[in-house]
Order: sequence, then C-alpha cells, then structure tokens
Amino acid sequence: MSETVSGNRHLLSIRELEGPDIISLLDSARSFAEVSTRPVKKVPALRGRTIVNLFLEPSTRTRMSFELAAKRLSADVINFATSSSSLSKGESLKDTAKTIVAMGVDAVVMRHQSAGAAQMLTGWIDCSVVNAGDGMHEHPTQALLDLFTMREELGRLEGLKVAIVGDIDHSRVARSNIIALNRVGAHVLLVAPRSLLPEGIEEMGAETTGSIDEALEWCDVLYLLRIQMERVEESRFPSLREYTLQYGLTQTRWSRLKRKPLVMHPGPMNRGVEIASEVADEVESVITGQVAAGVAVRMAVLYDLLGGSHG
Repeated sequence: MSETVSGNRHLLSIRELEGPDIISLLDSARSFAEVSTRPVKKVPALRGRTIVNLFLEPSTRTRMSFELAAKRLSADVINFATSSSSLSKGESLKDTAKTIVAMGVDAVVMRHQSAGAAQMLTGWIDCSVVNAGDGMHEHPTQALLDLFTMREELGRLEGLKVAIVGDIDHSRVARSNIIALNRVGAHVLLVAPRSLLPEGIEEMGAETTGSIDEALEWCDVLYLLRIQMERVEESRFPSLREYTLQYGLTQTRWSRLKRKPLVMHPGPMNRGVEIASEVADEVESVITGQVAAGVAVRMAVLYDLLGGSHG
C-alpha cells in the first residue's frame, strides 16, 4: 500500500504490494470470508467510518462487492451516481471529489475510464483512495481476488502455470494479474493474436503464444478475458467468429482435454465468443466463486487501509 505525506494509505496499483504483502491480504481475506457464512453477516471492524463508492464507469460486480464489503465491516457507505450528480452538469472531478471529502469521509473507492485517475485523486483529497479500475491501467483488487480463488481451489500459488487468454492490450485485469502472479512465484503465459498484445508485454515477466491448444496442455489455470469492444477503436481481428475458432474455449477443445485446468473469468462473459455456453455452465461454480471472493478480499483491503495495524 502506498502512503502520502498526510498519512493516508492507498491501494492504487498491485505494484505497491510485494509477495508477502499479497499473501498477508489473502490470509486476512480468508478470515473475512467466514463472516459471509454467519446468520448476521457483519463485524464492527470499521464502525464509524464512511466510504464513498465513486464509480464513473459502468460496473456491477466490483461496485456491489465493495458496497457489501464496507457494510459487512459496519462502515457507512455512500454510492455516487454520475447521472444524478453535478458531474452531469459539467462539474470537474476535482471539485466533486473535494465536495465529497468535505463531508468527512474516510475512503473513496473509484472507478474511472482514464488511466491514472485514482493516483490523481490522492493529490486532491485528504483520505484513503482505492483504485477499482482506471482505464486500461490496473485493477488491483481484481487481481487479489483472482489469486485468492486460485489458492483456495488449488492450494498454492507458487509454481502455478496460469494462461491468460484474450484482449490483453485493453485489459487492466490482465496487467494487474501478471504483476501479482509473478510476485507470488507463478508462471504466466499470454494467449492472443499479436494485434491484441501490447508492445513490450514480455518485459512484465510473461511468455506469449498464439495457440490456445498449446496453453491448454500446459496450464493449471485458464483465465479468459472478454473482447472489450467498447475500448477497441479499430478491428484487431477478422471477426468474432474467427476469434472464437482460434482462441475460444469451445466445447470441442474442452471435451478432448484429459487434464482440465481451473477456468476463470472476470466477467461479464461473452458466451459463445471466448467461452462456449456449455463450458461456461460446467465451470460456473468457480466463476461465481470469484465474485464471492471479491467481497472477502475487499473487506481485507478496506480493513488494512482503515482499521488494521495502521488504523
């Protein structure tokens, strides 16, 4: 976690966490996961704290899980909607953020379409900031919940072989996962057409291939990404049908595997594109497990920032 001169602690990038820091947060998340199994799903860890969800880009899973995480820690939560705020009247993000913090909040969880927005926010406001996804840059808590899921399902992280398939170039999830997996000793293989791989990606500690069949024979975890049509400015491949034939987890590919990997997806899924509907139904328990893990992991992050040993 980074810290400003004012003493506020933030989670802006997975780069701020070393391997032991990641493992510590995952251990904490495992303890918080138990809270969700109780009849009363709440602990008083952040009672009296106020957290704002400032989501300026569409989100379902991340926004709801941050809200649940805060409420299960007994924090007060404010959900900020762009359409009903002064942002829709032309107010700047800086002025909106300062207005929010003037009300006495302790943390802002922000999603924004621009890379670096969360970092910029820390220079304007006097409270903790959590990056819930900034453009094509990073999504640190998604990487943490993905690693949590892998460890819970497979019992380890060190030495795991993880293949990430799809639109790597536009994926903040892929960037955060590559960094996090390397820091805990896992091996990463990226599977995509060259047109969907960013320049210099190998420097981040990942190998690349154009063959999903090769990856399926190699990996312990197959992590599928959707094609982000809202971010692609021009066609990077001939067609969605061609992409599915070359890089999709089809029923044919899945059925011929003797050793099936753990299949993961950050959502939302494009059924019939990156994953066949039949395969999605078969592996649904793990993918919904990622969503459940998100609540526990985000509880751990909020507690560490606001109520843990630094609180």
